[in-house]
Amino acid sequence: MREKNIPPLLSNGEISEKLDIPLQKLEEAYCKGIIKYYKEHGVKALQFRKSLKHIESGTMVTLGDEMEVIRGFPKIRRTLMLYPALEKHFQDEIAVEEKMNGYNVRIAQVDGHIVAFTRGGYICPYTSRKATEILDLDQFFQDHPKMVICGEMVGTLNPYVSHCYPEIGKLGFRIFDLREKLTNTPLPIIAKRKLLLDYGLEPVRLLGIFPIKEAPEKIMEIVRELGVNDREGVVMKDPQMQLEPLKYTSSQAQDSELEYALSYPFDLAQAFLFSRIIREGFQAYEMGESSDELRERALRMGESIIYPMLNTIHRVKEGEVAAEDLIIEVDSEEEAQEFIRHLRDLKVMATLAEFKDGKAVIRRIHQSTTDKINNYLQGGLY
Repeated sequence: MREKNIPPLLSNGEISEKLDIPLQKLEEAYCKGIIKYYKEHGVKALQFRKSLKHIESGTMVTLGDEMEVIRGFPKIRRTLMLYPALEKHFQDEIAVEEKMNGYNVRIAQVDGHIVAFTRGGYICPYTSRKATEILDLDQFFQDHPKMVICGEMVGTLNPYVSHCYPEIGKLGFRIFDLREKLTNTPLPIIAKRKLLLDYGLEPVRLLGIFPIKEAPEKIMEIVRELGVNDREGVVMKDPQMQLEPLKYTSSQAQDSELEYALSYPFDLAQAFLFSRIIREGFQAYEMGESSDELRERALRMGESIIYPMLNTIHRVKEGEVAAEDLIIEVDSEEEAQEFIRHLRDLKVMATLAEFKDGKAVIRRIHQSTTDKINNYLQGGLY
């Protein structure tokens, strides 16, 4: 299948060979929109919007001076029950790292420039700029140009997921994986942490490495403590990184996500609601909670659902728009507008509400919630 709009580079066989995917499959994927041509922020690339065979969604094939493949970050599956899942999935030991509440970023060197890719494979100009301000990356990429830094951007001035970590403050970056560009092969846990230490780069917390028989009880204790301290959860890994990791989150983190989603019920709730409720049910079962603990969980979950939705209904009734304000620190209004253009590329409706003293207030508008609440308040049928 060949069409005039297929980039010549896609049809010459080099990418097919690098990715080990037949040329016809690549061309079909391009015609179906699975692969898109991407040209933003000085980078030309082929962007994988969905996974294709063994190539992950979010993979970027950069088409600069040197053609490079930057693989997408693999999806991490979740366990609902620690005891049976860990024994079934892992072998001898389990390394437990903290799962932080932010957004997934891959940082790589492309044609001599350090850029940050979001989960979907988009270059975020704000994140690229902040990553190079927060982290000293030049020597690392000079020594390891074929490596990708995978981590979490976190903090209160995080424009995607704002969360307060006392040790981080406004904005910080914590690294959870180092992977090879083309193969996506991750470094083992200890080797990764040693290499990061050599370059003064901060990893996520390693909360322990436990024998398989002890791991479920230890992890349960860790997650309880994380939840009490308003932290998200854990990622459980094979220390050699030869098996796929698993994730597990605290009840408090799940309810916080419900609270956020139900603040904008007609934009976000459908994608959030069912999975979080299922997690709460299985976690409550496995933890064997007392009647008082179970009641506390049920109240917390119920309050996370009803109160934010009710608050939004009141706000829309008073003539407000269902929106959230995100604050970012930028050097100019143009940098703020550049970030808004990036959000719009992601199909996010956003405007610049205010720019003053290096801080930009980005207003993200949830139009469907606004319109539907107004409709129902005026007698529309559901």
